[in-house]
Amino acid sequence: MSRKYKFYDKEGLYFVSFATVYWIDVFVRNQYFWEIAKSLDFCRKQKGMEIYAWCIMPSHVHLIMRSKECKPDILLGEMKRYTSNRLQELLSQNTTESRKEWILWMMEKAAKDSSNVEKRQFWQHHNKPIELWSPEVINQKLDYIHNNPVEAGFVSETWHWKYSSAIDYSGGKGLIEIDLI
Repeated sequence: MSRKYKFYDKEGLYFVSFATVYWIDVFVRNQYFWEIAKSLDFCRKQKGMEIYAWCIMPSHVHLIMRSKECKPDILLGEMKRYTSNRLQELLSQNTTESRKEWILWMMEKAAKDSSNVEKRQFWQHHNKPIELWSPEVINQKLDYIHNNPVEAGFVSETWHWKYSSAIDYSGGKGLIEIDLI
């Protein structure tokens, strides 16, 4: 792993991104989106994750976060492990999921190529943490996160994307509580 993609300052504010294996568009159904949102909310309320911005896209998640306990790598790892198991369970049990067999097969294929995953791998291993060390860099990443759905053509305004904190920064109330910058 590259030196620039590590949590060096454990008290720092970070931009992180993590994606599904093979960039599979898993988050196309409300129940899958909602599972990630619930997990973020739980981590904020129970695990000491400060969430300043978030966005769930079909194949990946972006966050601006900090760990109150100065363990961002462990906190993010636990969240990814839990959501991986939970989302695999939801996918496996969803009788109306038209891509179920293919998605599960792709996760099994990813696990075979991994040295530390036994059955299925949901998330790619890296998080690409980037420390946010100035107001300019913070604003750049905040804009990037909130503009992601606009750039992808899903919505025309940032605050229209339901699975994002953009509405919180536009004067509204989003799906989960956040810590405003």
